[in-house]
Amino acid sequence: MSILAPVHTTSRVAAVIVALLGIAVCPPAAVSAAPDVTQGALAFGGVQRTFTVHVPPGGLNGLVVNLHGAGSTGADQAAVTNYDAVADQHGFVVAYPDGIDFSWADGRGASVPDRQGVDDVGFLSALITSLTQQYGIPAGRVFVTGMSAGGFMAQRLACDRADLVAAVAPVAGTLGSAVPCAPSRPVSVLAVHGSADPVVPFNGGAMVGRGGPSDIVAAPAMAGRWRGLNGCPPPVEEPVTGVGDGTAVARSVSKGCAGGTEVDFVTITGGGHTWPAGRFSLPAVSVGPTTQAYDASVASADFFAAHGR
Repeated sequence: MSILAPVHTTSRVAAVIVALLGIAVCPPAAVSAAPDVTQGALAFGGVQRTFTVHVPPGGLNGLVVNLHGAGSTGADQAAVTNYDAVADQHGFVVAYPDGIDFSWADGRGASVPDRQGVDDVGFLSALITSLTQQYGIPAGRVFVTGMSAGGFMAQRLACDRADLVAAVAPVAGTLGSAVPCAPSRPVSVLAVHGSADPVVPFNGGAMVGRGGPSDIVAAPAMAGRWRGLNGCPPPVEEPVTGVGDGTAVARSVSKGCAGGTEVDFVTITGGGHTWPAGRFSLPAVSVGPTTQAYDASVASADFFAAHGR
C-alpha cells in the first residue's frame, strides 16, 4: 500500500519520502494552485484514492476529516460547509477525501463501495495516520464530521476506530440499523439533524438514498445510543432558538460522560436534508429548507476545539 501525500505549492511543507508502518509516501500527481490547499492521492486496497487538504496559517492544533454526502465530492463538501474559514480560527488542518462512486462504505449496503467490499474505515484510518504524522498533529486531536452519507461514515469510523478519533459531528446522518457500534473508548458526539429531513428520516426506519434502500437508526435514538456507550448522565434540554425563517433549534446536552466526553443532539425543527447555514446547491423543494438559526460548521469546530483528548 502506498500513499501519494499532499505537498504545498509554497515552502510551508516540503516534499518528503518517509517510512510509516510500511507505507511509502511520495509527491502527489496534482497540486492545487491555492497556497494553503493541497491535493493528494493514497493508494489503498488497490485503488488510488484522492483527497484535498487545507492547512491554516500559524500553529496546527488538530485535524478535521470532513466527509461529503452521496453524489458529491470532497471539493463540493468544502464549498458547502465553508469549513476552511472556521478551521483557520482554530488552527485545524482539514482533509476532504473523495469516496468511491461519490459515496462511502458505511456498512448499510446501500452504496456501490459497500457492495464492492471497499474498506473505507481502513482508507480513512490510513489517511488520518499519514496526515497526523506529516503535519505533526497532537495526539487526541483528530475529529470527523460529514453530511448525509458522510455523517453515516463519520459515525461508522468512530464506532470502529475510537482509538484514532476523539470526537465526531454527523450532520443529517445516523447509522445503519444492522451496523454494530462498540467503540474501544468514549468518543464525544455532536449530532445535528433536521426534523423534516426528506432523505434521512429523523425517526429512522426505511430510507432510499442514491445507492439504494437501507434501514437506519432514528436520529434521537442514535444520540441515546452514544450516551449509553459513553456512560452519560441524562441530557439537559436548552431553550429553543430561531431566527424567523421557519426553523428552530433545540439542543439536548449530556456533559460529564466517561473520559470527559460529551454527547450533544441538535434538532433543527422544520429543517431539511441540508448543512445548517451551509451553501447548499440543491433546490429546497427536493431537500427541504436550510436553517440560518444554527451554523453547523462553526458549532462543530467549536465542539472539536473543546473535546480533544
